[in-house]
Amino acid sequence: MNDGDAPAWWAQALGRLAVAIAATAVIAVVMAFLMLPIVALATYQPVGELIDGFGSKVATDAIVVSAKTNGIAFALMLGLGTPFAYLLARGRFFGRSVVITLVELPLVMPPAVAGLGLLVAYGRFHLLGGTLTALGINLAFDQAAVVIAILFVASPFYLRGAISAFESIDATMLDVAGTLGAGPLRRMLRVAMPLARGGLGAAAAVAFARGIGEFGATILFAGSFQGTTQTLPLAVYSLFDVNIDEAISIGVLLIIVSAAILLAAKLLGQKWTSSTSTSSSPGARLTFARR
Repeated sequence: MNDGDAPAWWAQALGRLAVAIAATAVIAVVMAFLMLPIVALATYQPVGELIDGFGSKVATDAIVVSAKTNGIAFALMLGLGTPFAYLLARGRFFGRSVVITLVELPLVMPPAVAGLGLLVAYGRFHLLGGTLTALGINLAFDQAAVVIAILFVASPFYLRGAISAFESIDATMLDVAGTLGAGPLRRMLRVAMPLARGGLGAAAAVAFARGIGEFGATILFAGSFQGTTQTLPLAVYSLFDVNIDEAISIGVLLIIVSAAILLAAKLLGQKWTSSTSTSSSPGARLTFARR
């Protein structure tokens, strides 16, 4: 390096240092903003009292209700949503973009409005409520209402991700399976779903986490009755003015559950993506099609 290059070298080094410092500062500020509320909840009370709050009567009742209602909603979402997403992803028909837009609408709808809409649609003496009541079916303020509320707000997260996952599949694979005698159902089950399982798993995890945290639509449509319709988020709300320590314990429990779901989704997504890339070989295509 000659003497003339020294100022330029120092200027570049100082520029890189300034960029590194600025990037570090931005990352630190954003992470501090995101993590401070979580750290505050986790350290609000001693660990022993925090764990004791997990086993309170309100918490255990809410855990049972959340597990039951989310399990039912999740099964319905996968069972009905997967073929629905496949048909939208692979089909081309007039009004398809409108249908997809309507599917995505609950994503941007305020939860309170979603709950109000469900109450007006399915509540007693409303759009369908009168007919359902005449048949002896009462959905509002019942555990069935919790399932419906979770389905309404969480299923669009799964459907959007599932549609994208199915759209990313090479159409040639499905065509080859068809020429080998695989019908539409077999093509979906044996070819499309195995190849799209990484995206399907990630979408399902996000939707399940959204269902666990559902609050606004549930409290308006199902109410907050301990042991019946009171899920974990509703338990936090009901305890806020009564027992803040117990409310925080349940809040920390929700954070742990959400973090576990996200971690599992990432690990499974990496595993499924690697296995999917292996199964995309020509030999694997024939194997999928002939099963």
